[in-house]
Amino acid sequence: MIKYSFYQKNPASHYIYIDMLVDAISSPSIQLQLPAWRPGRYELGNFAKNVKRVDVFNEKNEPLTYTKLSKDLWEVDTKNATSIKITYSYYAAELNAGACFADTTQLYVNPVHCCMYVVGRTNETHQVELKIPDTYKIACSLSKQGNTLTAINFDELVDSPFIASADIKSDYYEVNGIKFHLHFNGECQPDFEKIKKDFTAFTKKQIEFWNDFPYDEYHFLFQVLTFKFYHGVEHKKNTVIAIGPGYALNSGATYEDVLGVSCHELFHSWNIKTIRPVEMLPYDYTKENYSRSGYVYEGFTTYYGDKLLLSSGVFSMQQYFNTLQERLTKHFHNFGRYNLSVAHSSWETWLDGYVPGAPYRKTNIYDEGNLIALMLDVKILKATQNKKCLRDLCVLLYERFGKTGKGYAEQDIIGLANEVSGIDLSDFFTQYVYTPSDFEIPLQEAFDYLGFDFIKQDSAQHTDHHYGFKVIENGPFSKVSLVAPYSPAWKAGLFAGDEIMAVNAIMLKANLNYWLHYFNTAEEIVLTVNSGELVKSISLTKDKKGNTYFFTPVLKLKPQPEATQNKALEAWKLY
Repeated sequence: MIKYSFYQKNPASHYIYIDMLVDAISSPSIQLQLPAWRPGRYELGNFAKNVKRVDVFNEKNEPLTYTKLSKDLWEVDTKNATSIKITYSYYAAELNAGACFADTTQLYVNPVHCCMYVVGRTNETHQVELKIPDTYKIACSLSKQGNTLTAINFDELVDSPFIASADIKSDYYEVNGIKFHLHFNGECQPDFEKIKKDFTAFTKKQIEFWNDFPYDEYHFLFQVLTFKFYHGVEHKKNTVIAIGPGYALNSGATYEDVLGVSCHELFHSWNIKTIRPVEMLPYDYTKENYSRSGYVYEGFTTYYGDKLLLSSGVFSMQQYFNTLQERLTKHFHNFGRYNLSVAHSSWETWLDGYVPGAPYRKTNIYDEGNLIALMLDVKILKATQNKKCLRDLCVLLYERFGKTGKGYAEQDIIGLANEVSGIDLSDFFTQYVYTPSDFEIPLQEAFDYLGFDFIKQDSAQHTDHHYGFKVIENGPFSKVSLVAPYSPAWKAGLFAGDEIMAVNAIMLKANLNYWLHYFNTAEEIVLTVNSGELVKSISLTKDKKGNTYFFTPVLKLKPQPEATQNKALEAWKLY
């Protein structure tokens, strides 16, 4: 058994202290590995950068020497010791759904960040003792006895984050005899009755979708923040969701965010935590786990995280349209779709998948994968006279791969799509999954089949509509975030990062678009721009051909749909 003890010396310092005990040693040396990334975020985290001072002692408390072999691998000279203690501290000052945070109010740990493992002994039982104040409660999916948490192996340990705090508010609901626990930590007053009603509805729908639930319990761990925030990370039997602001938790857009991210993360219990691509079975915590199937494990999940809220009656059609319009906006406003396919963008997440990176370089596996799922769903419906859909492909993935512990290959997805639809969809995958492309034609076909009107509405922002650049407000000035290729802004030499300070010599006060509207009839406008700390003037002229940029996608139900469209829509809404 591998044992860890977690405690704090000065909670305000954000340092967590960890004692790791390893017994039954029979070799002259052992290696200790700290993970380099965490499942659910496909990039290197290099968590060893937060480790401060590592000391190793034998059973007599005598110091042992070690050598660091790589950035996160330590080799200890055991000198005939049969048991050793490793002590180190970990800096935990990042509060989101996938990190660690410790202060005077809580001890929040994702063990994948800070728990070393003994190379060759990951299948042993791993136990964590929490030395915490008596007033603290513990929220976690691991087996718990007092303040001691037990995992059957290292994989279960690092898949089981925990929160210890005096502020945790908990409740639960049951579906099919399975308890789904709700834990809220932070300044909030959760309306548990409302939450349980909606969570029960989408949980029932998900279990109906897959035909069972793969685990005996589930825990939603919410870190509620005081400001607007949205982040979730999946695990087999639990999820951590960071959301805010706490004062808006029970209503409006924040509550819709709670529903959306929770439905998404629960779907992951099957898709990626149980059903996994062959490249991630098992996980290799020491390096990149490259895969081109991100459109499946994240894209399909994003699609159903939204759609099953509609299918379960939690979301109205308009609420669903609102979420889908956001995905469409991200697709049509991302010029990387012409340069890197969604499959290859999945591979590239390990390089720059979670930052803007070089403009126009890549696509997003979540949003692009969502739209691929929609198009594939409708293609299967159409090919089978609405008898089968993408859900049938997912269930086969679960039956043949998830339940058998076998990883799926890229070609398996195409093969299952062909099997379920009864037609050859290889060309669809080639053109839209593996080739950089615009989805407008197949999306329009899908919307037509379901009886949706797809409207390209002109943006209300003059920057977007007339000149082809997007901004974010940066104090009184406006910072350029994106420029459409070959737009007036692009031709004039305006690029991402430039800060616009004035329009026609009038200093801005967070009012760029108001002044652009005021000068709307002018043939030319002059922007005063801070570009790399150099002030320059840029002259902008509207496109003479009347081209517009960054349209706003709008979806509506057709006012007079055909009978075939009504039938297709009802079949599609079922799952």
